[in-house]
Amino acid sequence: MKHIARKRFGQHFLTDGAIIESIVDAICPQAGEPVVEIGPGLAALTQPLVERLGHLNVIELDRDLATRLREHPHLNVIESDVLRVDFTQLAATLKAPKLRLVGNLPYNISSPILFHLLGHVAVIEDQHFMLQKEVIDRMVASPSSSDYSRLSVMLQWRYAMEDVLFVPPASFDPSPRVDSAVVRMVPLATPPQLDVKLMEEMVKVAFSQRRKLLRHTLGRWLEGRNFAGHFDVQRRAEEVPVAEYVALVQNL
Repeated sequence: MKHIARKRFGQHFLTDGAIIESIVDAICPQAGEPVVEIGPGLAALTQPLVERLGHLNVIELDRDLATRLREHPHLNVIESDVLRVDFTQLAATLKAPKLRLVGNLPYNISSPILFHLLGHVAVIEDQHFMLQKEVIDRMVASPSSSDYSRLSVMLQWRYAMEDVLFVPPASFDPSPRVDSAVVRMVPLATPPQLDVKLMEEMVKVAFSQRRKLLRHTLGRWLEGRNFAGHFDVQRRAEEVPVAEYVALVQNL
């Protein structure tokens, strides 16, 4: 029976064989590696991954699709909302020091998923995700550009990232109304030591009114914390490099 894409799950199924092959080549899976695919859908990416790996773990929320996937002898199917999955515990269950994550993420909750995974980054080897192109543009953006945002800062302090493949709407069924791309995210081997919750709060305040100078937002927030150090608040949030945000939260 043909599966009808469900809008509430943000389902757009990849159908372009050449794109699928390019994604698998970018991931470069090796036999026996502990790989987890988020949102396998109709298994377009799943099958070529299994052929290289021998076994694959998949996380699928759609009950009908999960039932289909369980018929595959080489899949470990986790029927769950990915935002409820404890990846640290999953790594322990699989007896894997590090997991490799892949997937065509639902575009309507892509940012929450990325922030959720940030909390489990210690057990992640790398991540290859298909996302809306404009989201990836924000993820990899440089300071003083229109794409540089809270998402840029909160991911760049912890990952090295690159846009590895453009994916047009025609590669999907149904076709989304946006361009897509694949991003590679590799956790930094020696990340800066900082209070992640404090970093999240600080960056959220900084970008809350991005057109205003930071003295109106972050400056007042720093005053409320009796910050005695120096930080130039006569700039906009998008003009501050990631390293300066990191240094500021460490000084706090």
